[in-house]
Amino acid sequence: MFTGIVTDLGEIRALEKRGDLRARIATSYDTAGIDIGASIASDGVCLTVIELGSDWYDVEISAETVSKTNLGAWAEGRKVNLERSLKVGDELGGHIVSGHVDGVAEIVEMRDEGDSTRFTFRAPEALAKFIAPKGSVALNGTSLTVNEVDNCDFGINIIPHTKEVTTWGSAQVGDMVNLEIDTLARYVARLAEMNG
Repeated sequence: MFTGIVTDLGEIRALEKRGDLRARIATSYDTAGIDIGASIASDGVCLTVIELGSDWYDVEISAETVSKTNLGAWAEGRKVNLERSLKVGDELGGHIVSGHVDGVAEIVEMRDEGDSTRFTFRAPEALAKFIAPKGSVALNGTSLTVNEVDNCDFGINIIPHTKEVTTWGSAQVGDMVNLEIDTLARYVARLAEMNG
């Protein structure tokens, strides 16, 4: 489990396609404190550490994960949002995030509003029903609050601090981002289906 509070900006150091995709991610985390088998959210995708170096870790990404996320577009040198898994007693600053991405959303508009940037995203139709005003979503692993919803489009303001410490500072219209809907929204919708 994660909170959607990004704690490091990693960089893809190497990619290797085998049966699955293997990635080496450079990090400022103290890798001596990371165990093989640990889960680290990378652009919002929960990935398992399979090898460690002094300032990097390797993960394997299944074809299924590549098909459901934007990880197929990863390239060497790309920056990625990182978050270590939650420990009992840690502060829950964002919202409960599983690292199980539901699909990808597209950035369709960006405009400055004061010092913040208003992003408009287009979600897949099957996921749009789970997104509500003032609800939470995780986008590329970042816990964000939804401002408004219009069919499949939804708006979010991203403040300067978030742009500085995550990949949001280099985002562009047309980018595809990993979308994880709020777990609570998923269960409420399922209960409504069953009782409707």
